[in-house]
Amino acid sequence: MQQNNNITEFILLGLTQDPMRQKMVFVIFLIFYAGTVVGNLLIIVTIKFSRSLGSPMYFFLFFLSFADVCFSTSTAPRLIVDALSAKKIISYNECMTQVFALHLFGCMEIFVLIFMAVDRYVAICKPLRYPTIMRRQVCTILIILAWIGSFIHSTAQIVLALRLPFCGPNLIDHYCCDLQPLLKLACMDTYVINLLLVSNSGALCSSSFMLLITSYIVILHSLRNHSAEGRKKALSTCTSHITVVILSFGPCAFMYTRPPTTFSVDKMVEVFYTIGIPGLNPLIYTLRNAEVKNAMKKLWNIKITSEVKG
Repeated sequence: MQQNNNITEFILLGLTQDPMRQKMVFVIFLIFYAGTVVGNLLIIVTIKFSRSLGSPMYFFLFFLSFADVCFSTSTAPRLIVDALSAKKIISYNECMTQVFALHLFGCMEIFVLIFMAVDRYVAICKPLRYPTIMRRQVCTILIILAWIGSFIHSTAQIVLALRLPFCGPNLIDHYCCDLQPLLKLACMDTYVINLLLVSNSGALCSSSFMLLITSYIVILHSLRNHSAEGRKKALSTCTSHITVVILSFGPCAFMYTRPPTTFSVDKMVEVFYTIGIPGLNPLIYTLRNAEVKNAMKKLWNIKITSEVKG
């Protein structure tokens, strides 16, 4: 990557400078990251090999879990390793790569959540046309468009990052590389770039959140015409989706829709967004979804039985 400065590396200050707390960070986030990867991979494998989870909703859940694993991996391993490092050095190229990956998979999550809301809207409000509208070819095209849109978004972010000149100091008061902490180190007026950041990431986050909330309000309003059993099943699914939307978009809006000011909770909000949410998604979608739980039990019972017989 082409540098626009004389800085070849940055030093991350991490979540804490206290040695004892750093050890706690290592243990807590190692366990949480391992749980995130295992939980999401369990969902991916279950959806891939379970015939009962072939609907569009689970097709999108498959890609949400994949994006969750990648999104968490873009920051968590670095945080875990740095917790035991005396000097948390990250090269300029590694830093820019982290910015790109963070926004690529974060944006992918947003698009998939939108598609899941569309799927629920069509299933509940247009049930007779659901098989035609949400056929597999359409879902595949939507996922391809999501990857393209995510790539365009993350490319725009990395272009902004590459335009920042750094002439010292190189201390990033954060646990990862992102545009907001990098703006504080740039030796130039960053007003225009921050405006572009807000109009890109901030607008994407805010508009997507409003779209999702509006769609779920319409869905919940339409449920009054359904039977009690239908309402119960639809509410169970929609509640999981709404929970994930609120948990995901709250931190996103906090980080990317404000001026370049620093708050004491910035690190904790971003760590919850980049590491916490991907770990909670598997729990939310499995604990509240009987179909997924039953498919997991059936699939893994078959696996265990075949291994015993073998």
